Amino acid sequence: MAQRLAVVTGASSGIGAATAELLGAQGWRVVLVARGRPALEQVADRIAAVGPEPVVAPLDGGDADAVLAMAARVLDRHGVPGALVNAAGAGEWRWLEDTPPDDMERMLAAPFRSAYHHTYAFLRPMLGQRSGVIVHVGSPAAYLPWPSSAAYTCSRWALRGLHEALRQDLHGTGVRSCHAVFATVSSAYWDHNPGTYDLRPGLGRLLRTLPPTEAADAIVRAIHRPRDEVVLPSLLRAAMAAHQVAPGPLRWLTRVTGRRR
Repeated sequence: MAQRLAVVTGASSGIGAATAELLGAQGWRVVLVARGRPALEQVADRIAAVGPEPVVAPLDGGDADAVLAMAARVLDRHGVPGALVNAAGAGEWRWLEDTPPDDMERMLAAPFRSAYHHTYAFLRPMLGQRSGVIVHVGSPAAYLPWPSSAAYTCSRWALRGLHEALRQDLHGTGVRSCHAVFATVSSAYWDHNPGTYDLRPGLGRLLRTLPPTEAADAIVRAIHRPRDEVVLPSLLRAAMAAHQVAPGPLRWLTRVTGRRR
């Protein structure tokens, strides 16, 4: 890839941090984006020990003006990224009636609005260089929703919609969009949302839990060899394929093995 500069959101922990560290170890200069500076600086220290000095950019991805200002600085000082990894994500699993409008807006902010803002900020320059990969880290909820996760599911479907729209818009431009979908990943997400881990439907509990490094490896491989979709583990890929053929049985299974009222 012509430009070994990557922007990674959600880079303070989990999949985002692991992806940033792997890219840094491969010689990429990485722009680290997340809300918390202290955690970003810890990731930056680990990257600097093995690769180019990263750029630390603490901000709220849901704030369009902040994202645009950061992108302008990056483009001016470092050039056009060859990869954008939208890994920022948040949101509790709740029934809709337990999700006030303010919480719905907050859950839409990441991953969807953060991904939209960052993609908008960098897409025109990437189109200008006719190369680059945009990876959106999504969720199985965008294919197989489960009970008691309405706002979470809406945000992940919106992210999937962004990817599907970009697949059409970017055809033939040299820029690619990839939707990365992973089952349970061991990360700080579960610590920030106590009790959520136990709400997984029975189908989800059959799937192997992935370490963030395995998800990161799949993302980086997709950057080097672009594809439309990355799904791990293989059993999740099989379930999603079955859902395309016969959605009724999979919808029933997630419902009866999910959380009950």
